[in-house]
Amino acid sequence: MNVEKIVSALRRVREVKPLVVNITNYVVMNNTANALLAVGASPIMAHSKQEMSEMMFFAGSLVINIGTLDSAWVPRMLHAVEQANVNKKTVVLDPVGCGASAIRTETSRQVAALADSLIIRGNASEIIALAGEQGQSKGVDAMDSSDAALGAAQYLVETYHCAVVVSGEIDFIVTEESYIQLKNGHAMMPYVTGMGCTLSALTGAFAAVGEKTGLAAAAVLGVAGEIAAEQSAGPGSLQVNILDTLYQLDVETLTQRLIMID
Repeated sequence: MNVEKIVSALRRVREVKPLVVNITNYVVMNNTANALLAVGASPIMAHSKQEMSEMMFFAGSLVINIGTLDSAWVPRMLHAVEQANVNKKTVVLDPVGCGASAIRTETSRQVAALADSLIIRGNASEIIALAGEQGQSKGVDAMDSSDAALGAAQYLVETYHCAVVVSGEIDFIVTEESYIQLKNGHAMMPYVTGMGCTLSALTGAFAAVGEKTGLAAAAVLGVAGEIAAEQSAGPGSLQVNILDTLYQLDVETLTQRLIMID
């Protein structure tokens, strides 16, 4: 059943080509925009409060990524979430580096508390920090294994009535109804800047067509990364090959390669 939902969501993204509004960090704008295009969605990087009510009226979802956060960004992010709520659109929160500084942790919690429909996608350390548990943090890199964050993920699900994706060697998708593990991907992927940010952006694309658990995005990127790594000499070519693989990924390959435990 979950495989069918993933396949259906991928087809739907390619048919609908949903607009995904991204308030994201300067490091990954190009990467995430290209990934959204490759999977079939339509990205826009919008940071202005003046246009956000219009954007969220016709967009499919909102992705908030705090990677290059400063005091000017916070009110823009919160205003965007308010507009997403008004228009009944899902918010995807990527709490980049949550736990590394007070402003990152506080902003992440503000966004999570404000959003009416929410998916949180982070690495284990970020999820632990967001939940308020003691986690190891080193900048934006995960120092905890993904399974170490399961208790924190469940707490966030219960607190914010959301879905949580904990990405890592194994991806965990936690909702109020289910708990799923995905075991695709490749060890080279963490050596490409913004892989987690790419997953968050793709999560926004699938949320825009009604897949609000984060499962489909994690499955698609995991399989694409695994396939791309097989033909990549290193992180540079991997980045390009992931885009090509997302673009070319067919239902049969996705179904055959997917490793899922539910």
